[in-house]
Amino acid sequence: MKSIKEQTFTGERALFGGWELTIHHSIFEDGESPLKESKNIEVEQSIFKWKYPLWYSKNANVHDSVLLDGARAGIWYTDQIHISHTTIEAPKTFRRSTNISLDHVDMPNASETFWMCDGVSLNDVSAKGDYFAMNASNIKAKNFRLAGNYSFDGCKNIEITEAKLLSKDAFWNCENVVVSDSFITGEYIGWNSRNLTFVNCTIESLQGFCYIDGLTLKNCRLLKTNLAFEYCKNISADVTTTIDSVKNPISGVIRAKEIGEIIFDDPQIDPNNTCITLGGVKRVACL
Repeated sequence: MKSIKEQTFTGERALFGGWELTIHHSIFEDGESPLKESKNIEVEQSIFKWKYPLWYSKNANVHDSVLLDGARAGIWYTDQIHISHTTIEAPKTFRRSTNISLDHVDMPNASETFWMCDGVSLNDVSAKGDYFAMNASNIKAKNFRLAGNYSFDGCKNIEITEAKLLSKDAFWNCENVVVSDSFITGEYIGWNSRNLTFVNCTIESLQGFCYIDGLTLKNCRLLKTNLAFEYCKNISADVTTTIDSVKNPISGVIRAKEIGEIIFDDPQIDPNNTCITLGGVKRVACL
């Protein structure tokens, strides 16, 4: 592989089409698309300052580096990229890319990141920004921290563990989501989704878990959660705390320590299709 060390690059497409490169201690100044169409590259302790640094790239490794705010929309249409011990300050970094792995990465401005990506692995990643991971698929995250609303909208096949999510309207329009050992705070979680599972999670959500087909809660704590499960069907909820209120669930089983108010005011909903057990005592029985 060709080695490049301690260089400063300017101008558009500075290393366009670069193959088999190792880049160390270098700076990519002004100039769009410096590594566009690159293949089999290693980048270490380098700085990206301008737009579109890694478009249409294949098999890239970036370690101990920085993408500054100016390097926005940085990694689009790229396949097989691993980034570790790096700070990505730029927004809209990943779009329509595949096979992405992040390890020990900070993303202080991650708005509109990971849109329409497939095959995303996040380990010890911290992100801040709205509309994180829209319409993405096959996501695995561990020790993940997010502060940003409308996350994971339209996603499929998500596994998240040991996470802290501060996110209103998270997991809307999703399919096949499993979240375990995590803390989530945000309003209206999970609407219009299918097959959502939360295991050993603490969740605060105003009017959460509505319009869902296939909702499972195992050993979960619901804090300040009211008007929950509206038009939700195929529920299997095991909640260890008090739920403020439940409204018009369509079908399933709900077990909770207590429910402040149970509301069935839609004449088209049959209460007998939902079994509700409070403190071990069945209160609303299925036929």
